[in-house]
Amino acid sequence: MTPEPVTDPIARRKSDLATRTFASVGMIAVAATALWIGGFAFWLLVAVGTLFMMAEWADLHKVSREHKRLAQLALTVPLAILSPLAAGAGFLAFGLIIGAAFFVVITTRLPKLARGILYCGFPALAVVFLRDRPDGLLLAFWAMALVWACDIGAYFAGRTIGGPKLAPTISPNKTWAGLIGGVIAASVLGGVLQYAGLPLHLALATPLLAVLAQAGDLYESQLKRTAGVKDSGNVLPGHGGVMDRLDGLVPVAPAAALMLLAGLYLS
Repeated sequence: MTPEPVTDPIARRKSDLATRTFASVGMIAVAATALWIGGFAFWLLVAVGTLFMMAEWADLHKVSREHKRLAQLALTVPLAILSPLAAGAGFLAFGLIIGAAFFVVITTRLPKLARGILYCGFPALAVVFLRDRPDGLLLAFWAMALVWACDIGAYFAGRTIGGPKLAPTISPNKTWAGLIGGVIAASVLGGVLQYAGLPLHLALATPLLAVLAQAGDLYESQLKRTAGVKDSGNVLPGHGGVMDRLDGLVPVAPAAALMLLAGLYLS
């Protein structure tokens, strides 16, 4: 016998909240375990997530299935090089990501699909690079956690304070209060991690990266608005797509990696 659909709005919200909560716990557990283990486990999680992101980017831009599969295939080459069993996160992987983008734009005549290669590939390279450093567990956790802290701070500040909208034509729910709350939450995290050994220049850069995280969120919101969809995908129960969860990390991870490299070069 088919169960009756949930029609009560309150019951539906409770059901959605339960689904999101269970999914969040599961995702955090998987991500934390892979991050802690590092090496092949972390690379595998990053590679799988990146290929899902590539598929969602193609879907948002209404690319054919054949071209979507071609882009994913092209992206597997630099992702394979990122593996600890291969060359790892270095200039070879960087060059192959650019090469994959050129290959895609030449074969498909779709610059938007090539942009997706860069959008998905560079954050993957950056986060694996961070995790592969001697203090990589702290560095990768910082880059990922500051995005989480920013999201949480923005959510609660926006809901509690409200006020003027940040970008009403792109994301009507975001407010300036939310942006400020997110930056403060991420900054506090950066200060705490500085006592745990995070380099001072990275801790001081955390507020800037929090702003970048919000910009990444807004950019993906614009992509979804243009495509006329609510979520980038439906692979994550109650959370939409992989891009919906990693949009803030897309600009943050490469910026964090560049700041780390700058600090190492200048020290």
